[in-house]
Amino acid sequence: MLEVALKLLKELTTRSYKAYIVGGFVRDYILGIESNDIDITTNATPKEIKEIFEDSCLPNEDYGSVTVVLKGIRFEITTFRKEIAYIGNRKPVEIKYIDDLEEDLLRRDFVINTLCMDENGDILDLLHGREDLEKRVLRTVGNATDRFNEDCLRILRAIRFATILDFSLDSEIIEAIPKTKHLLKSLSYYRKKEELDKIFTSSNCKKGVQFLLNFGLEKELEIPNLSKLLETDTISLIGIWSILGASSKYPFSKSEQRLIQDVHAVMNSNNYDPMVLYSYGLYVNSVAGEIKGLELKNITEAYNNLVIKSRREIQIEASTIMKLLKKKPGRYLKDIYDDIEREILYHRLNNTEHDISAYIVQKYH
Repeated sequence: MLEVALKLLKELTTRSYKAYIVGGFVRDYILGIESNDIDITTNATPKEIKEIFEDSCLPNEDYGSVTVVLKGIRFEITTFRKEIAYIGNRKPVEIKYIDDLEEDLLRRDFVINTLCMDENGDILDLLHGREDLEKRVLRTVGNATDRFNEDCLRILRAIRFATILDFSLDSEIIEAIPKTKHLLKSLSYYRKKEELDKIFTSSNCKKGVQFLLNFGLEKELEIPNLSKLLETDTISLIGIWSILGASSKYPFSKSEQRLIQDVHAVMNSNNYDPMVLYSYGLYVNSVAGEIKGLELKNITEAYNNLVIKSRREIQIEASTIMKLLKKKPGRYLKDIYDDIEREILYHRLNNTEHDISAYIVQKYH
């Protein structure tokens, strides 16, 4: 991927434009972290970029970004710019294209994200990002309060980077977050969830949770049960959201909503119980088990030992039941299936057509 990106840079520099890989990829490259997200910055305008690369599109011309596909890989190329004004503490509403790399870097969020790489693979460090990487500290580019007022998403990004990279926050950021955290209430729930998901799925999750708690962000983020995450060992993302008691405004998919509801439903149940395992499945019971500190191997063993795992495995057809009882189709069939399902799961009835038929005739005829 890097080889393709360097080729893209050369396509620009051979035409006398300046072009660099910038940001997270370069930061991770220096830290020895694998990354597949490469952003490129250049003094070429979007129109000029489109003239060079046939397979390109402008997702948002107002922000000076062009998406280019080269060798099947998507790159976002952004023109050097200066952001003049922001709206809603989130997005720039006025930008100006410029020809100065350093001035472009000065409008970015964190110093460690200002590192650049040229077409030869050489690192450019105009704002001393390497020093921060060595000290393992996160600093904003310029005044932290100003950066967070411009774009409040940077508050969560600061915590996310410090969590994932296991960095500390510098004193300016620590002072600025309490002053600006109220702005998070206006941030979209999609963006909040996106950043929180990355924090919660980090192997360093508890450090991120502690940051969020230290700054008292559970109220602004509407996740009132945040402190409960410190009481658990590593659990799945669905388990975490099941604990948090998050606002319903968060954009959970229908599948996520169903899983969270099911986890809540089995939290006060015996997760080794055959009927609970059968009704809600291994995953939901395992997530609940993680939260409760149960041995997951025991839950898995109990699930694997179920006599049946779905109603389709019951060894009698509805038509056979109707013949046995000399009845037409009706609600009674569901009641009978519910009954024999439970009897089979608790080993009180063998799952054979002969035994089930005898049971039905004795009980329902």
